[in-house]
Amino acid sequence: MLSKLALKIVVSASDDDTLKVWDLHTGKELSTFTGESSIFCCAVNPDGLTVVAEESSGRVHFLRLEGGDI
Repeated sequence: MLSKLALKIVVSASDDDTLKVWDLHTGKELSTFTGESSIFCCAVNPDGLTVVAEESSGRVHFLRLEGGDI
């Protein structure tokens, strides 16, 4: 089951080495994570708090979103 937070956000990965969290309803950027190389894939856990992202270098990041009140 998806959490309320997971239904309110979208996460994007980019060649500019960033992963961004967006408010799905307003389209506003909520947070940015900058890696050391292009981030080419990401996934959000159904809890809406954990994001997994992989860089082109092969490095994998597990990110915990804080402040679940969006």
